[in-house]
Amino acid sequence: MVVTPGVLFCRDACNFTLGIGVILFYHDAKDINNQPQRRQEFIMKHLTFAWLLTISLFAAPAFAVNAPSDEVNKASIFLRDFEKEVERAQGADAGRYFNKQETLSRVKRLSQEYPDDPKVQELVRRTSIVLMKSKGGYMEITPAMTAYKRNEAELRERFKSLNQSAWEDQLRQKTPITKVFPTPVPEEVDVRDYLEKYVLLEDVRYPANQFVGATGEYIYVGKPSSGYYFVSMQGRHWSGPYEAIRRYRSMVDASLGDNLKFKILGKITGLVMESPDASEDKRSPEAWGWIVTPEMLYTGDRVLAMYDAQNENSGYFFGEDQVEKIKDAWYTIKSVPDNVDPKRLMEIFATAIKEKNYKLYLECINPVRGDGDVGRSLMRYHWDLHQARYQNEYVQAVFDEPKITVLKGFDDDNDLEGYFLDAGQREQLKKMAGEREEMAIVMSRAYEENGKQRGSKNRHELIRKGNGRWYVNTYDVRF
Repeated sequence: MVVTPGVLFCRDACNFTLGIGVILFYHDAKDINNQPQRRQEFIMKHLTFAWLLTISLFAAPAFAVNAPSDEVNKASIFLRDFEKEVERAQGADAGRYFNKQETLSRVKRLSQEYPDDPKVQELVRRTSIVLMKSKGGYMEITPAMTAYKRNEAELRERFKSLNQSAWEDQLRQKTPITKVFPTPVPEEVDVRDYLEKYVLLEDVRYPANQFVGATGEYIYVGKPSSGYYFVSMQGRHWSGPYEAIRRYRSMVDASLGDNLKFKILGKITGLVMESPDASEDKRSPEAWGWIVTPEMLYTGDRVLAMYDAQNENSGYFFGEDQVEKIKDAWYTIKSVPDNVDPKRLMEIFATAIKEKNYKLYLECINPVRGDGDVGRSLMRYHWDLHQARYQNEYVQAVFDEPKITVLKGFDDDNDLEGYFLDAGQREQLKKMAGEREEMAIVMSRAYEENGKQRGSKNRHELIRKGNGRWYVNTYDVRF
């Protein structure tokens, strides 16, 4: 027990009061014998005194004792540094804070020993606030924010059923070889009996089993004991259907991923000796294998992609021509207003990605960024990255108010310069400076499905020329 000056004061005061009470009791008791009336008054008087004495003993006012100033100051320094760490994290859960434990221990000890000190109480209040902030920012996730996931699930199921039916129909039409393993031994069969025959390979792993051999690029299926098939990756027979599957992932189902397991229906078009695993540390012996030229790729029981020499892309997936018509009914935003402000444009840009509206996505981006084949390829590449993030990392992004600066030309909104210029001077400067270019900086924060902020804020740049519209320039930045 810690004995404070206040406790000692109360103890001494109570002892003094008790002593006075004993003296009065002795003085009054001397002359009450044989006096019933006085005795009754004596009893009532001293019962009242005893009651008051009890109250003073057990309800004596507590005297607050302040914590030592140096201890309060040290705890305040650690707390201030902890607050700065949390502020730098910008709402993210940094996981580890260098000043956190020391702050919590010091403030807790002060609070336990000096609970009535106003300065300590203020430290406790600030520590409680910063501790909550250190766990990351939060927001309420509403059903409207995750509607895109429900729409995607519905679209996925619709195409899954359509593609399953088409796959079964194609198998009936092509009648592939049913027993593929062990593979026919070239020395024991007439190779011509197998050329142009359809074969169904059910465990084709890409890119896991991809290799570049002496005669070309293949995906191997099989093993030395059962024989090999080498799925040819050369030419449009592979690239056409594979690109169609990538379009399916962008347009329909972002959860498909990159590491795929296919069922492939193709024709046997040759025989070749290759080493499926030609790595230096694990070189497999060369083996004969049948070359298979793919015509159909079926993955995850979800999407069937076919080679079509007449198709512009050399391939398509079943139902590809129906996708946009189905999704159009789900789009909440279909175009960018000419007078859109930077913050609203970022909200439209994020919505286009969530709702898989590629046309609207392109409409938000600075057209210069899509010049040339490389530019268009990069926009598609980052579209896929954005799709994956909204599938696996976060479900909602919010944006701060923009900070706009003039990069080139006369700044009409610069009140400081405008104060010294008249209308004629301002007009002259506009002509001298040429077309105005502006940049807006908008900071974003992304939130997971449980409402927790994902990472720190991210910086997005938007540009505008003259009296034109705002465009997203850094379209590749995550939210």
